[in-house]
Amino acid sequence: MPKMKSVKGAVKRFKVKKSGKVKRGTAFRSHILTKQDAGTRRKQNAPKYLTNTDAKAVKAMIA
Repeated sequence: MPKMKSVKGAVKRFKVKKSGKVKRGTAFRSHILTKQDAGTRRKQNAPKYLTNTDAKAVKAMIA
């Protein structure tokens, strides 16, 4: 039986950390950042992680 292929879109967007958490990016970071508050831009720099429910689905896509 052949192996299942990874979902390449998921591989590019998510990273599984050693702890098992799935790291994700933040929306609204690409351009026209001048309209955003400085506080909003600063918060978007902080690492973001998926919830356990979503992380399980993403791990299945990546593996």
